[in-house]
Amino acid sequence: MGWKAEWERARTDPEGFWMEQARAIDWERMPSRALHDQGGPVPEWFADGMVNTCHNAVDRHVAAGHGDRLALIHDSPVTGRVTRITYTELQDRCARLAGALGERGVGAGDRVVIYMPMVPEAIVAMLACTRIGAIHSVVFGGFAASELAVRIDDAKPRAIIAGSCGIEPGRIVAYKPLLDEALRLADHAPNFTILLQRPEGPGEMGASDVDWADAMEAEPVPCVPVRGDHPAYILYTSGTTGAPKGVVRATGGHLVALDWTMENIYDTRPGEVFWAASDVGWVVGHSYICYAPLIHGCTSVVFEGKPVGTPDASTFWRVMADHGVVNFFTAPTAFRAVKRDDPTGALMAGHDLSKLRHIYLAGERADPDTIDWIAARTGLPVIDHWWQTETGWAIAANPVGLEALPVKIGSPSVPMPGYDVTVLDDAGQAVEPGTLGAIAVRLPLPPGTLPTLWHAEDRFRSSYLSTFPGFYETGDAGMIDEDGYLWIMARTDDVINVAGHRLSTGAMEEVLAAHPDVAECAVIGVADPLKGQLPLGFLCLTSGVTRDHGDVARECVALVREKIGPVAAFKLAVVVDRLPKTRSGKILRATMARIADGQEFKMPATIDDPAILDEIGTALKPLGYPAS
Repeated sequence: MGWKAEWERARTDPEGFWMEQARAIDWERMPSRALHDQGGPVPEWFADGMVNTCHNAVDRHVAAGHGDRLALIHDSPVTGRVTRITYTELQDRCARLAGALGERGVGAGDRVVIYMPMVPEAIVAMLACTRIGAIHSVVFGGFAASELAVRIDDAKPRAIIAGSCGIEPGRIVAYKPLLDEALRLADHAPNFTILLQRPEGPGEMGASDVDWADAMEAEPVPCVPVRGDHPAYILYTSGTTGAPKGVVRATGGHLVALDWTMENIYDTRPGEVFWAASDVGWVVGHSYICYAPLIHGCTSVVFEGKPVGTPDASTFWRVMADHGVVNFFTAPTAFRAVKRDDPTGALMAGHDLSKLRHIYLAGERADPDTIDWIAARTGLPVIDHWWQTETGWAIAANPVGLEALPVKIGSPSVPMPGYDVTVLDDAGQAVEPGTLGAIAVRLPLPPGTLPTLWHAEDRFRSSYLSTFPGFYETGDAGMIDEDGYLWIMARTDDVINVAGHRLSTGAMEEVLAAHPDVAECAVIGVADPLKGQLPLGFLCLTSGVTRDHGDVARECVALVREKIGPVAAFKLAVVVDRLPKTRSGKILRATMARIADGQEFKMPATIDDPAILDEIGTALKPLGYPAS
């Protein structure tokens, strides 16, 4: 069946469609039905089934005779080491760590915070928790102590599993002092910490700390089945108030949805090598480094490095070639960094990419210039797709494993089965094709999406369900064209109002990125007493460009005027060395706008380098911002 037939079948018969997909999973007890209305904010999937995540990701492959197949390849250019772990080895490590947790009182429903760098032990820790029904909450390694403390107090973990340090290009980030400070700040105290001592930066052991090596001496324990609606994990995402939101992922729907995506969206079969260049602290790391590849019986690459700087812009190509990667997934910002350092792609030379079939992009808008650059250098399909921490997998994609659809550069293509996507105006009415509006998904959401927020049901309703009754509000703005393709133009907050005209900052960024000297850009709306808001562009130049910055800015202003028209009132542009981003690569546009408007702002917890905000403030002054 093709995409349209499968999408329609999931829309009209969700029971039949998703129960059919559920048969790909090993259940201790098959659920009686797919959707269960249990009185919560939304119906839940496969609630009365009994199942175990670690069994489906590890043990069943060993039982099927695939124990010698590689489960994980840890490629660490920051340490110069590559480690390969088979499914049999992974099973033993998960079973022993689960035993160590169990010996110390951790059981089904207990929370475990994981605070680790990109090492295979992080994957072992996640799976060991699911093995015994514990609920893990991974916090990005190196997060500030205050932010870690907030998450500890919200999750109230019985245990913490941490690494002693992370390794960045040119420096060691000591995690243990950050953890100790977080525990000092937090009101909640876990019973113990299991610490992975890394030779590059060992941590000082405390009275309640257990060495990872000692923990791995525990007796291995079997998998414990849990209900389909049992939380597999909590993943905190930033909220508009600054307080993190704990996205809950239910076990049964998570397994079914992720397994379906590997073949239908990512065109990846059991035994093949899949690489998502992300971090286990983000949703991509959960879904496509740890869970989906292993559930589907693939080999997953765990990468500890950067797209540039470890050692240079050849790293992506080297890892793909060395490990025979068939499908690669990363954020557009990573490739923009590669393009900026190596605009001609010269560093691809000598790397055999013959096994690579597709490159997937997500996490932010994929500008056409970046897509064109990747496609021109690799000769491969570049597949943009769109999803969120809350959904756990793609809302819209080009399902190349199911049916490769025509690519429209700039669009993540079409909604996936289970997502009935609509574009609404401010009154909640559907708009005509080609009209900009708020993107919403008709309830119920498909399996694998969040059923609620951790201990915050009212916040779940107000954040996602109250604006458009009967719909999930995505917070993104865009349109659907005449062919049913979705176009994500900006976060709803990034749609600016210029003299009564609603304009997408994303559309302007698309134009700016097409300038040959621009490697990366961002457009924000700044307050204007006459027009309400005006767009302002930040431009990062391609490596080697030595032209006058003012000339480049003027050319970019003219380009937007030519492509979008005078209605955009685009007159402000400035060249900067770099843009402020989260550690996952998302540009902090809202923070930049507050700086330009002279408003107070809270330092984003996920910011990669706080010093960049001072650079943005300095760059704005010649333009007259913030206005005095």
